[in-house]
Amino acid sequence: MAVPMLSLYRRHRPRTFEEVVGQDGVVRTLRNAIELGKVHHAYLFVGSRGTGKTSMAKLLACALNAEGGPRVDFSPDDPTCRAIMTGTSLDVVEMDAASNNSVDDIRELRENVALAPMGGSRRVYILDEAHMLTQAAWNAFLKTLEEPPAHVVFVLATTEAHKVPATIIDRCHRFDFARPSLKQIAGVLARVAGEEGIEVPDAALGLIARKATGSFRDALGTLEQLVTYGGNEIRLEDVLENLGVADAELILDTAETLVQRDPKGALLAVKKLSESGRDETQFMRDLAAHLRHLFVVQTLGEVPDSFAVTAEHTDRLATQAERFSQAEIIRAIELLAAAIAAVKDGSEPHLQLEVALLKVTQPQADRSLQALMFRIDRLEARLAAASAPGATSQDAPEDGALSPPNAPGRAGAQGGEQSPRQPGDAGQYAASAGGPAANVRRPPDPAGGPAQGGVTMEAATAGQGGASGFAAAAVAVVEDSRADPAESQAPGAHRLAEPSIGDPADVDLERVKGLWGAVGDAIAEQNAMVAALLAEAVPVALEGDRLTVSFPEAAAFSRKKAEANRDLLLTALRSLTGRGLTVTFELTGGRARPGPATLGAEELLERLKRDFGAEEIFERDDDDPDSED
Repeated sequence: MAVPMLSLYRRHRPRTFEEVVGQDGVVRTLRNAIELGKVHHAYLFVGSRGTGKTSMAKLLACALNAEGGPRVDFSPDDPTCRAIMTGTSLDVVEMDAASNNSVDDIRELRENVALAPMGGSRRVYILDEAHMLTQAAWNAFLKTLEEPPAHVVFVLATTEAHKVPATIIDRCHRFDFARPSLKQIAGVLARVAGEEGIEVPDAALGLIARKATGSFRDALGTLEQLVTYGGNEIRLEDVLENLGVADAELILDTAETLVQRDPKGALLAVKKLSESGRDETQFMRDLAAHLRHLFVVQTLGEVPDSFAVTAEHTDRLATQAERFSQAEIIRAIELLAAAIAAVKDGSEPHLQLEVALLKVTQPQADRSLQALMFRIDRLEARLAAASAPGATSQDAPEDGALSPPNAPGRAGAQGGEQSPRQPGDAGQYAASAGGPAANVRRPPDPAGGPAQGGVTMEAATAGQGGASGFAAAAVAVVEDSRADPAESQAPGAHRLAEPSIGDPADVDLERVKGLWGAVGDAIAEQNAMVAALLAEAVPVALEGDRLTVSFPEAAAFSRKKAEANRDLLLTALRSLTGRGLTVTFELTGGRARPGPATLGAEELLERLKRDFGAEEIFERDDDDPDSED
């Protein structure tokens, strides 16, 4: 009868303190405690799964019960140590709290702790998944844990320390086990593969390490599964097929489409991923991790050595980091995170991945406030570049221009092609900003000719909620500045530039009223209820930095709630006006809505005719017998 073989992670547990990887602080403290004779009677080991908590507890038991011990330089071949490692020692008791969590189980443990050690000097009780004990079991265990017999040492291991009562934690010495790095996991995999005679390429080791998400046990389990699949010679293709992950080349290529703002390339990358049969949700996680690497490279100014495990093409990683702005990276990561969350709620992974990538490559397709502000930043950078002394039309970055790190919206010259601007981009911007492009109109020339620069704020914001209209109008202004640079310097040109969001010195009451809809949009993304309450209010006075906001007499509840959430309003005002305003709320009997709602019927009709070319249409009265059918 064949003897069953132990799994890889059990065969290759660390046998001495020197073999422990990634827990230097824990090892040093325990070694010093053993050498100084200051071993505590209870320890709490906290850490994610597969980080070595149980292995460390067994090493502690070996050191306490070794021949001539306690000693830190024990021999793993000592009979007592070998028995502890194989689980046959009578002096080391392992309990699974997930299945032994009742009061009766703890009572049995209390009766057994009085027994003297059989062969060594200490009895060590290792309680795995300690957080699974019931409250009654903890209460029964408390006194024993506080004052155990002198020969007893308790080691409680848990992945969820917040579920362990504070009265228990207070009686233990706590050690937090760090999650190992990808490089450390890959190093352990390489060592085990060498000892087992397994041939595996470095790229495959990197993929296995990344899939393990910080667990040595998971990494070794995956390696053993791959050996079962393809024998002792593991190929990269086998790893990709079994783990369902995408190779580094596809991740780099997809990130390149984001850098170049290439929606067609992004969709082709998703198609390639689908044809390969890889897990699309895992691909979103891997792509987000790669974007995070780009962010770290930008911050540090170099590619850390640990990233070599996940990206063989270090040069490409550095090049992409130079050409991708930090604002764009953060926005892409947030979109991917939202897509992953939607998949967890039951959405289709393929659809969510495509939508996320298209939003990154085409900001004009995203109507969120963050996307609009991002586009406005880029437009301001283009205007600044176009108006710089000695600048030519070629100096202004196009819509698809790449941005260098830490400067969103500025053209990056560190390499890579810039995406050509597509005809009709301005119309796309205006349409996506909350209404048809016709809502952004130039006022007619007094002489009756075509419009000559300038955009009215009324036309830009009518029916568009403030921020959306402003973004659309800003695009129109940029188009005017491109059409005739000399005209942009004429008096009265580009009237929309006067209420600039980025000019805090010129903020007045009319400016705040004009931006009130955008303020509501910004607050709605944080708290929709507060935004709805503020929709009843209207700014009525601005004295210095003190803004007075008025609610109708019947909206006392709305005013109270608005005061309780004042910080949301202050943050939105600061982001949109550039000034740190203070806000005072009051109740009045006036109307709550400013703007067009205060116009008389005739004046409103005249403005619609003038700005939008509207025509009056008289509906037929069904009750009129003289009306035609």
